[in-house]
Amino acid sequence: MNLLPKSSKDFGSVDYWEKFFQQRGKKAFEWYGTYLELCGVLHKYIKPREKVLVIGCGNSELSEQLYDVGYQDIVNIDISEVVIKQMKERNASRRPQMSFLKMDMTQMEFPDASFQVVLDKGTLDAVLTDEEEKTLQQVDRMLAEVGRVLQGRETEWLFGMEDGRKQLALSAGFRRLITVALHRGQQYDGMDSIQAELSARVMELAPAGMPAQQQVPFLSVGGDIGVRTVQHQDRSPLSGDYVVEDVQGDDKRYFRRLIFLSNRNVVQSEARLLKDVSHRAQKKRKKDRKKQRPADTPEDLPAAPGQSIDKSYLCCEHHKAMVAGLALLKNPELLLETPLALLVVGLGGGSLPLFVHDHFPKSCIDAVEIDPSMLEVATQWFGFSQSNRMKVHIADGLDYITNLAGGAARPHYDVVMFDVDSKDPTLGMSCPPPAFVDQPFLQKVKSILNPEGVFILNLVCRDLGLKDSVLGGLKAVFPLLYVRRIEGEVNEILFCQLHPEQTRATPELLEMAQVLEQTLRKPGRGWDDTYVLSDMLKTVKIV
Repeated sequence: MNLLPKSSKDFGSVDYWEKFFQQRGKKAFEWYGTYLELCGVLHKYIKPREKVLVIGCGNSELSEQLYDVGYQDIVNIDISEVVIKQMKERNASRRPQMSFLKMDMTQMEFPDASFQVVLDKGTLDAVLTDEEEKTLQQVDRMLAEVGRVLQGRETEWLFGMEDGRKQLALSAGFRRLITVALHRGQQYDGMDSIQAELSARVMELAPAGMPAQQQVPFLSVGGDIGVRTVQHQDRSPLSGDYVVEDVQGDDKRYFRRLIFLSNRNVVQSEARLLKDVSHRAQKKRKKDRKKQRPADTPEDLPAAPGQSIDKSYLCCEHHKAMVAGLALLKNPELLLETPLALLVVGLGGGSLPLFVHDHFPKSCIDAVEIDPSMLEVATQWFGFSQSNRMKVHIADGLDYITNLAGGAARPHYDVVMFDVDSKDPTLGMSCPPPAFVDQPFLQKVKSILNPEGVFILNLVCRDLGLKDSVLGGLKAVFPLLYVRRIEGEVNEILFCQLHPEQTRATPELLEMAQVLEQTLRKPGRGWDDTYVLSDMLKTVKIV
């Protein structure tokens, strides 16, 4: 029986596949290898607990065999109604948890970020039958849908949008750039082992005429490669799955991190562990290596709660810059002796408000956090605690400020800080959500700020056009706007004030920061000697 089409274009036809499976019957047809040939690769990269989507499943036995060895969260789709009916009948009793759906992979009906793995064994080749514009558009739609339903950085603006990929290639300095996602379940000793595994596959995609021995540089977005120890993991109704994990830094000290798995390559909060915890962890790790126990088990580090946190140390450079912005206030040398009212929107692990609370004894802080789970995480794992000078309000920051601005007893803060992440990775701006920089809302922020106060905003925006729009909107409400770029990161800290006459040249800003720093460095205040306030303001520019 000849099942091959008359031309390659037929591979993209629904009618061809309906006839193919009618003629083939129930006997499986395997394109590009059987399960036994592929299982080594599949088991390495797919975890049994992960949700898998198989596109263009046909009547292959691959999904069935994966199911039988423990991969039971599998959804299969195909455009052929005939084969979906066959596969449902074949698996209804033996594999009740596996589903088969008739669906077009270029117009899938699943919500965003529904799967950890999308598996394709030959379907792309069936679509990419030529290089005509119509065919290439079909391929683009397919890959866009795959990216949409996946969980991971594949859907981020930088990787998932054409403008983002162009900017990534431009910043890397290459015309041809291949992006590879390193998922959290995979463990590597370092970049060398990753390069060794990928080099052969990368060269298969090299342009014609490229020398076989050509060295291809490997770049990484973030240096988080290697072993991590998960101390706690849970799911928040608002933020989704998250983990609290301990990792070892370049200086052999250990750091605790909060990671949202919906944006798993971004560290939401970070704190340094005290030296005695790091020392015990190193000794235990060496001892465990001798026993050849797996290095990623939870016992590697003590399950240290919040009291093991070094509260004198700010890990995040953007937090250091935000604290340095207090030097813009009037008479910064008196900040330790006079009342200081702050509103911080976005709690995370609580490092930023906790640092201000501990180092400015007259400060009174209102922290606003939309997710109650984050308050629990901050308290249990990051050493955060409330006091008579620091209260946490579980509320949407937009609603909280709107209510304050419209209230009869409107408060006036000396400092308002925004450190809020966006839950939409497809935008070119991941911090803050766009609603926080709309001009009508900024007017409400202005109304609760003291005339000589400062509004400090953490901006993470890769879309240059969108960033210009945000800066223009801020400038319309706050005429005096300073920008401090965080070296090596996308973050920019914006310092906004109401009156142009408050403008200070860089030398004056540095002098004010030094005055404040000298006060904070007095004995007994627990100030970290590596944190130099004036360094945070050296590169500040007026917009």
